[in-house]
Amino acid sequence: MKRIISVRFRPTGKTYYFDPGALAVDTGNYVMVETSRGTECGEVTQGVHAVPDSAVAKELKPVVRLADDADVRRMRQNRADEKQAFTVCEEKIEKHKLPMKLIDVEYTYTRNKILFYFTADGRVDFRELVKDLASVFRTRIELRQIGVRDESKMLGGLGICGQPFCCSRFLKNFQPVSIRMAKEQGLSLNPTKISGSCGRLMCCLAYEQNAYEHLADVTPPLSSVVNTPEGTGTVTEVNLISGMLRVRLDKPTELLPKYFHRDECEYIRGGKRPPKRAAKNQQAEKAEVPE
Repeated sequence: MKRIISVRFRPTGKTYYFDPGALAVDTGNYVMVETSRGTECGEVTQGVHAVPDSAVAKELKPVVRLADDADVRRMRQNRADEKQAFTVCEEKIEKHKLPMKLIDVEYTYTRNKILFYFTADGRVDFRELVKDLASVFRTRIELRQIGVRDESKMLGGLGICGQPFCCSRFLKNFQPVSIRMAKEQGLSLNPTKISGSCGRLMCCLAYEQNAYEHLADVTPPLSSVVNTPEGTGTVTEVNLISGMLRVRLDKPTELLPKYFHRDECEYIRGGKRPPKRAAKNQQAEKAEVPE
């Protein structure tokens, strides 16, 4: 186990681990740490706690010291100056008529570099823009192109659920989301209904995917033949959440389908894929048959 603290440098940024050493660091404190950009002032989102060694990929950088009032004031002044830098950069983009959209601006703590985040449909030749910005701010300029999901994370907003974006609240990394998840969860494949404000598939599709996969593994699929308390029949409708199956019985006297719970039905054959529970039982039966 390793003793660590969690530090965040931007309100919606990622959380990073650092080694607190002998310092007593609590949640809400500000600390000075060494990063790839140099010395930075960050907010502690979780005080000293222990995590398994496997959760830490590499050697952690130590905390330099606790931030004092001057450090915090300087950090907040940088945040205030970023708004002015944002306005200046937008004017320069319009002047050069570049097909790009400025999203955010970030000063490093020591102000030796300014990062401008933008989105664009393709590659943008911003060499002249960099020269103009360097002449205004007299420091290193870095323009970084980001994706639309990163744009939503930085800007924030409300999703169709009425809650603030997950990516700007608690998601540390973007999870892979596919259209297959929407199909397995029985959702409408209308892009406007399963896409977030960023235009990509909603991140929340991945939240319940494991549960749906488990239920699909223990539920007879559509068009499969099952044995019910009233005889064999074919599954014509499946509700994974409730576990109810609509079955058309093979009896000629039964004209209307009937509903049974999956625990009342035994899978026999058919369907796109057999449930894992049935597959295990079939393998066990084969193993019991003497050669």
